[in-house]
Amino acid sequence: MKKLVLLVEDYQDIREMMRMLLSSYGYDVVEASDGYRAVELAVERRPDLILMDMAMPVLDGLDSVRAMRQHEGLADVPILAVTAYGDFYDQRALDAGCTDVLHKPLDFEQLRPIVQRYLDAEAEPSSQSWDR
Repeated sequence: MKKLVLLVEDYQDIREMMRMLLSSYGYDVVEASDGYRAVELAVERRPDLILMDMAMPVLDGLDSVRAMRQHEGLADVPILAVTAYGDFYDQRALDAGCTDVLHKPLDFEQLRPIVQRYLDAEAEPSSQSWDR
């Protein structure tokens, strides 16, 4: 059974590139372009991993993550914060319930091993910021 990744990104071109990459790695991908829709999809679809942009319209990434973590079925889902704001969001994202923080611009060559790390059932991820 394929793993499901919820990709939350407001910029369509970035979202499309990441969707293509994730799909080419063999994952099913569902997309949201705002934080409110991300929460709806997370609750409805129960993804195996969430890639959450922090600066989002309607509901920002921090509030979206907090809302997701209130749902029992999402309490243990890895949520990777994705941010272009350097280390501004690092601690805020972890405090809101993110598992890890990725910095933009993402090195797309490194995306696969990062995603695999969190989708590997044997892995026990630890909080760590990935500087790219």
